[in-house]
Amino acid sequence: MKTIGVMGGSGLYEMDGLSDVERVRVETPWGDPSSELVAGAFADARMVFLPRHGEGHALSPSEINFRANVYAMKTLGVERIVSVSAVGSMKEEIEPGHVVIPDQFIDNTRGRASSFFEGGAVAHVSMADPVCPVLSDVLRDAASGCGAVVHSGGTYVCIEGPQFSTRAESGLYRQWGVDVIGMTAMPEAKLAREAGICYCTLALSTDYDCWNDAHDDVTVADVIETMNRNVAAAKNILAAAVPAVSENRECACPEALRGAVITPERHMGEDAKDRLSLFLKGGE
Repeated sequence: MKTIGVMGGSGLYEMDGLSDVERVRVETPWGDPSSELVAGAFADARMVFLPRHGEGHALSPSEINFRANVYAMKTLGVERIVSVSAVGSMKEEIEPGHVVIPDQFIDNTRGRASSFFEGGAVAHVSMADPVCPVLSDVLRDAASGCGAVVHSGGTYVCIEGPQFSTRAESGLYRQWGVDVIGMTAMPEAKLAREAGICYCTLALSTDYDCWNDAHDDVTVADVIETMNRNVAAAKNILAAAVPAVSENRECACPEALRGAVITPERHMGEDAKDRLSLFLKGGE
């Protein structure tokens, strides 16, 4: 049975048709995930949900233990992660309520641990194409089929937060050609790549950041109001996408670590090998 993980808000697992629901606590070498994971059966798949900000949205973007979250997903057999994220639009044509499925990221975060490989083990995975193209196509078609306005492709700039951008920063990102802005895709996408997990972001536009003088500056109230409407759309898109995901993985994501581990296992300390045992098989 295919296993699909969903990173997003705590209410996403309340999907019609989800059965055999259980809460799972996972211990990881990098500490605790954001919360317990919720697993259940849907259609022909097992689904695993993790609210990245914790229950009640208690964790700021800088406080999220991304390594523990991705490791927990891997531990439970997740092969594909759909990251459901609220984002600001950096282009007029991407209106609040629209869906964006970016295919590129710019990491503008600071100080977040972005690799499983440290402390005696080094790996350099390719991030040239950070999004699984097969999963991206499935989500695009599902979103279109649900009647959403979908923008396929584009660049997501991930900022540290938790503050929103200054006008100068917002203007700079638009000069870079960025499509949407958010606070959570990085290092999530990098860690999923190291873990050999297919990754795609279902980005839900909630506002125009602060660059658009024709609209009010972004506020938390605006984001929450639009996000609440978007949650229902996200559930519908996930429900349509899951049956369309092939049981066999027809992409290069599972092989991302092959040839990327530069440290021979014989030179790794036992602690490093223990931490990385979930990933190392086939990594050299």
